[in-house]
Amino acid sequence: MSSTSQKHKDFVAEPMGEKPVMALAGIGEVLGKRLEEKGFDKAYVVLGQFLVLKKDEELFRDWLKDTCGANSKQQGDCFGCLKEWCDAFL
Repeated sequence: MSSTSQKHKDFVAEPMGEKPVMALAGIGEVLGKRLEEKGFDKAYVVLGQFLVLKKDEELFRDWLKDTCGANSKQQGDCFGCLKEWCDAFL
């Protein structure tokens, strides 16, 4: 059984608004700074990329790895967080 982090639960519990990219599950300070340097400073900007990739898990994981060097667990946490948020709010 897979469990989600408190960070994941907090993120999917409410609208995204202006949350920083580091509010996303799987994205800590190091990955957050790398994403910010590439223009992905807010969670909604990463959500935009997620939607451009049509919520495809493999494409999003590859993008996250290529963009900020996220490992497999970080990719999965971020994908799951955005997918659940979309299921709740879109």
